[in-house]
Amino acid sequence: MNDAESRGEWALVTGSTSGVGRETALRLAEDGYSIVVCGRDRDRAAETRKAVESAGGRAVDLVADFTDPASVRGFIAEMKEAVGDGTVEVLINNAGGGMFSPTEDTTEEMFDAAFNLNVKAPYLLTAAFAPAMAQRGRGAIVNVGSLGTTAATAGTSAFQAAKGALMMLTKSWAAEYGPRGVRVNAVEPGYVLTPLNEHVRHMYGGYLAGVPAGRGAEPGEVAEVIRFLVSPKASYVQGVTLPVDGGKNAVVPL
Repeated sequence: MNDAESRGEWALVTGSTSGVGRETALRLAEDGYSIVVCGRDRDRAAETRKAVESAGGRAVDLVADFTDPASVRGFIAEMKEAVGDGTVEVLINNAGGGMFSPTEDTTEEMFDAAFNLNVKAPYLLTAAFAPAMAQRGRGAIVNVGSLGTTAATAGTSAFQAAKGALMMLTKSWAAEYGPRGVRVNAVEPGYVLTPLNEHVRHMYGGYLAGVPAGRGAEPGEVAEVIRFLVSPKASYVQGVTLPVDGGKNAVVPL
């Protein structure tokens, strides 16, 4: 039994019904954390919970729409009731997505949804759980961003602006909570081979040709980096945003 398991600690992984979030939840369960699984689809949330339990872990599954702040607040109350006296030691702000369209075609509703999902939901969750982590003097928060915050593409302005805000919050929260024992970091994945991205894979031929790794990332490869940032192995890592993009951010194609 490791420390997380012996202390009965919980890890909240948002968007953990598929892709990077699901793989992260399974790995943190292996490390002894009890897992709060959440997403918009009840059946997929239950499936991830069962996968954790089948591997010998403990989990609860909850449903929320993180584009709706009222749903986020309701989720926080429901989650606190579900974990009871358990302590939330890890927060993975993974749920995200974009409303991709040219700026002139992006409605105010689309813009608000992008910021609610990618900025306001992580903000509300951090405000709800980071203070207790700081009071205990330990905890880890990992925000999941996007390569789109370092290199722009046309037609994704609201999404990229929202993810850029989340990366700045990573630094702000490191300054705010780091001195009290809470490590806050972020990852910036490039193209990840998730079910969500499957239907647009044909659009990324030129992008992948410029990736030194020569391919997109498997969800588990991103999850392993998140797992590292949560672990004691990253005890002196704070306020960083780590690209997990196969080298795309490091090279200029000629």
